[in-house]
Amino acid sequence: MRERMYVECCEWIPGSRPGMTECVGGALPSSNLPHPHPCPPADRQRRARRMDPRVKPWDDGVCGGRPAKLHPPHPHSSRTCSTIPPLAARTLIREGHEVVLHARSRECAAEIAETSAAAIGLVIGDLASAEETRSISEQVNAIGRMDAIIHNAGIYLERNRGDTPEGHAKTLAVNTLAPYLLTAWITRPHRLIYLTSGMHRSGGSALDDIDWKKRPWNASQAYSESKLHIATLSAAIARHWPDVLSNAVDPGWVPTKMGGAGAPDDLEMGHLTQTWLATSEDGAAKVSGGYWYHRQQRAAAAEVGDVRFQDALVERLAGLTEVRLFVHDSR
Repeated sequence: MRERMYVECCEWIPGSRPGMTECVGGALPSSNLPHPHPCPPADRQRRARRMDPRVKPWDDGVCGGRPAKLHPPHPHSSRTCSTIPPLAARTLIREGHEVVLHARSRECAAEIAETSAAAIGLVIGDLASAEETRSISEQVNAIGRMDAIIHNAGIYLERNRGDTPEGHAKTLAVNTLAPYLLTAWITRPHRLIYLTSGMHRSGGSALDDIDWKKRPWNASQAYSESKLHIATLSAAIARHWPDVLSNAVDPGWVPTKMGGAGAPDDLEMGHLTQTWLATSEDGAAKVSGGYWYHRQQRAAAAEVGDVRFQDALVERLAGLTEVRLFVHDSR
C-alpha cells in the first residue's frame, strides 16, 4: 500500500563543534570517518559506564556513550550530513511511498538534495524556534494528511543551556518541545514514531526544572532527560489516541558521523525499525505504546509507562508551550 510519510532530517551535535549541524536526512555516507579526538581511556571508561549500558569502555577511537562525540569543543563551526533518516527516507521512497522531508535550513536542504529530489515535498524550519516549528506544521498540512510521521531530529551535547527565541534550553526545545508541538499541530496521522535513546534510563523523573533555569548545565543529563520525555510522550499518545499507533524507537549506537566509526550497532536496523513501524501491515508492527530496539520490543524505564508521570509531563509541556495536546481527552 502506498502511503505518505513525513520524515525529519536535521540533527545537531553542537557539543562536538559549536554550531555544528548534522542533517540526518543528508546524502553523505559517514560510517568510515574516524573519530577526530579519541577520549583518554579513563574518560572513555567513565563515560561508557555513565551512558548506554551496551557501550563497552574498551571500544577504540570513540568516547563511551551513544552517540560518541564527547571530545573537546572544536574552534570552528561546520555543517555536515549523516545517515539514518536519508536511509529511512530512501527506503520508504524505494518501497513506493510518498515522502515529505524536513530540513533545518536551506543550507541543510541543499545537502539532502539527492534524496529530496525523489520526495513529494521538502519543508524547512528550525525546531529550536516555536514560530518556525509552527511554520513546519503548516507546510506539512498544506501538502496533505500524512499516514505516518517519523520524529527523529535531535540535539546532543549542547555546550551550554542556550537560549531559544522563546527562552527555552535548546536541548529541551528541539528534542522535546518541537515534537510535542508538531504532534499537536500536524493533522493526526495513523502512525507516529519517535526517536529515543537507551540513555533515557538516566533521565530521572523530576519535572520542576526540565528547562534548566535553576540547575547548573549538564549536557549529557539534559539529553538523557529529553529522551525520557519523548519516550514517555509516545506512550502517553498511545494511551490517549487509540486510533493512532504511537511508538518509540531506540536506533542503538550506530556508525554515523554522530555515532562514530567504532559504534557497534547495526546501522541498517537503526532505520529499518522506523520504516517497518511506519508502514508494515505485519501484526507485530501494528501495536502502540512500544519501546523498540531493532524490531524487538524492550522494557523502557519505569517512568515511561507510569500514567501519573505521563500526565505530569504532558501538563508540564503544555505549560511551557501554552499548547494543549489532549484537549478533550481525560484518559
